[in-house]
Amino acid sequence: MQKEIHPKEYRQVIFVDNSSGAQFLISSTIKSSEKIKWSDGKEYPAVHVEISSASHPFYTNQEKSLDSAGRVEKFKTRQAKATSKKKA
Repeated sequence: MQKEIHPKEYRQVIFVDNSSGAQFLISSTIKSSEKIKWSDGKEYPAVHVEISSASHPFYTNQEKSLDSAGRVEKFKTRQAKATSKKKA
């Protein structure tokens, strides 16, 4: 194996999902000034993320399908209301 190919700052980091509050302890080289205590009693650097597998619709089976025809009809009705108000 080659020597010294891995980053020197490779350590355990807690990733916190802001959407769901889920926390993941993962090895990473990302820098962080905040620290959080993990369930093992040790403090680790913490990084906040907007979305993770705990809150992403694909992984949680909360996918929403949009009806494109219904969206077009809603737009047309709003447009018709707006043009009628301008004429009045």
